[in-house]
Amino acid sequence: MTHRRTLLALTSLLALLGTTAHAQTAAEKQLASDKFTLVAPFPAGGPIDVLARILADGLGKRYNQVAVVDNAPGAAGNIGMERVKRGKPDGHTLLVIPAGNLTINPTLMPKFPFDIQKDFVPVAMLAKTPNVIVTNTKTGIKTVADLIAQAKAKPDTLSYASPGVGSGLHLAGELFKSQANVDILHIAYKGTPPAINDVLGGVVPLTFSNLPTVLPHIRSGKLVAIALTDSARTPTAPEIPTLAEEGVPGVVVPSWYGLLAPAGTPADVVAQLAKDAAEILGQPAVQEQLKGQGLTSWDIRTAAFDKHIRDETARWGKVIKERNITVE
Repeated sequence: MTHRRTLLALTSLLALLGTTAHAQTAAEKQLASDKFTLVAPFPAGGPIDVLARILADGLGKRYNQVAVVDNAPGAAGNIGMERVKRGKPDGHTLLVIPAGNLTINPTLMPKFPFDIQKDFVPVAMLAKTPNVIVTNTKTGIKTVADLIAQAKAKPDTLSYASPGVGSGLHLAGELFKSQANVDILHIAYKGTPPAINDVLGGVVPLTFSNLPTVLPHIRSGKLVAIALTDSARTPTAPEIPTLAEEGVPGVVVPSWYGLLAPAGTPADVVAQLAKDAAEILGQPAVQEQLKGQGLTSWDIRTAAFDKHIRDETARWGKVIKERNITVE
C-alpha cells in the first residue's frame, strides 16, 4: 500500500511539473487570443514580403491562430506604416519594414508623417543583406584603388547609379564619396532594375546594390565586384573584400529589415514577440530559406534595436545635411 501511495504521489508530482513547464505566460496567452496581421508596405516578392510570410507562418503555428500578410505598398511605405500606427496595440498587428523608412525618411522627407519613437515600438531586427559596389567590365576598374584613382584623375566625370534619391544605396554612395574624398556624380533611377540595366549596358559605369540582386551578373562575369559596404565578408561570396579592407573605413551600410508594433503594445508582449521572431528565424530550414534570398538573420531585440534605429538616424541625418540631399 505504501509503495502504491508513493507511486501515486510521484505521478501526481510529475503531472504537476509537466503542467507548470507548459504553462503559458500572460504574454503568450495574449498572443494566442487573436489572429495576426503582418503588414508589408512594399509589393510582394521582395525581402520584406519573404520575411513577413516566414513570420506569419511561424507565429500562426506557435499560437494556433490565423496569421496573414497584408501587402500595402504605396507612398514609399507610408501607407502600410499608417495601418500599423492605427492598429490595436495588442501584439497582433505588426510591421515588417526596411531600414530606410526608419532611419533615412524621417530626415529626408520634409513632411514625414510619423514620429518613429512615439508612433511605434521596436520589436526586433530580423535580417540583413550586404551591399556591394559593382562596375561594368568596360571601365577597367577592378579594385577600390582603381576606382579612387579614376575618380581623382577625372573629377565629376565618373558616375554611379542608384534606385532613387534618398535610397539607402544612394546614401551609401554619398558616404563612400565622403570617406574616400572623391567626386562621383549621382544618377537617380526609378527603382533598382533600370539602374542595374544601365550599368550592365555601360550607360553608367558603376552602382551600389544589394549583393543578391547583382550576384548572378558577378558570377557570369558581366559585372565586377569591387567591395562590400559591410563590416565583414559574406559566406555567400567570400572572395569580395570589404571597403575597410581596401582602405576606406566607415562605410558600413548593409540593408536590414526590422519588426515593429504600434505604440502602447505591452512590454511583455513585445519581449515575447522578439523571442518568437528570433526562434522562428533561427530554425535550420528557415536559415536555408533566408540564405537562398541572400539574407542573414540578425538577432537584435527591443532596447538594442531601438538604440540602433536612433544611432542610424543620427548617422544618416548627418550625411543628408552634409551632402545637401533633398527630395521634392
